[in-house]
Amino acid sequence: MRLLVTGGAGYVGSVVAAQLVEAGHEVTVLDDLSTGHADAVPDGARFVRADLAEAHDALDGQDAVLHFAAKSLVGESVEKPELYWRHNLGGTLALLEAMHGKGVRRIVFSSTAATYGEPISPQILESDPPRPTNPYGETKLAVDMALTAFAGLRGLGAVSLRYFNVAGAYGRFRERHAIETHLIPNVLKVATGEREEVQVFGTDYPTPDGTCVRDYVHVADLARAHLLALGAVTEGEHKIYNLGSGTGFSVKEVVDVCREVTGHPIPEKVGPRRTGDPAVLVASSDKIQAELGWKAERTALPTIVADAWAALSGK
Repeated sequence: MRLLVTGGAGYVGSVVAAQLVEAGHEVTVLDDLSTGHADAVPDGARFVRADLAEAHDALDGQDAVLHFAAKSLVGESVEKPELYWRHNLGGTLALLEAMHGKGVRRIVFSSTAATYGEPISPQILESDPPRPTNPYGETKLAVDMALTAFAGLRGLGAVSLRYFNVAGAYGRFRERHAIETHLIPNVLKVATGEREEVQVFGTDYPTPDGTCVRDYVHVADLARAHLLALGAVTEGEHKIYNLGSGTGFSVKEVVDVCREVTGHPIPEKVGPRRTGDPAVLVASSDKIQAELGWKAERTALPTIVADAWAALSGK
């Protein structure tokens, strides 16, 4: 297939693009490099440096789109909500209009668990009500709503994948954010000397060790789900799936495993809870397993951390 991957120079997008190339697809990566990296575009993929408003020409002859291009920092979205509405929703609407004009009728969308907001239960289901608590989650939910509308009105086929904490690496493809908010890369940066210590926010949660528990899914497993979703796109329908491992690891467990993998003591600084942090946040992936046969395979925390560490340290 001929496939356009928007945001394909970013973390998840680059891994998906690499797996698509490996599977024999003809891949075009579209990215404005505002947060992505040109050297993350996989060998064998064509690269177009452009933003979503300029995607029209890149859609010529494409069979489907895998859409990753988005602003994704929660804190920034609170400070600059207009940026997130303009880019995440406005840019996606421009992309959808261009797809309609070019007759491209299939899309896989990189959505997020932030659409759910504060969970009503420890294990989140697709049927749980969306209640985003920040502009980032609101804009992603708005895109999901637009996809439903385009499916009904224009026959678009869409699959949204809502995922939680992505981690690990796929060969040379790894997390490289200018502003890093994810736990595992920030802990590993202590081992490389880029940070002095890791911040632990709260040790009095109702969990086995008192720290928050989160669901981590390996980026390679996540990418595999996108390829499966591509084959499940049905014109006129919008499907939504959660992606996670179904189990969680605490902040303390993550820090301890990073110490074991890197051989570094990794000093930590304990602070008070952050407002809005639930004790446990784990995805139910039963729906995608039942309908598409996807299940996380690289679920061992030492494997996830070791892959991230190898890509970061070059070991």
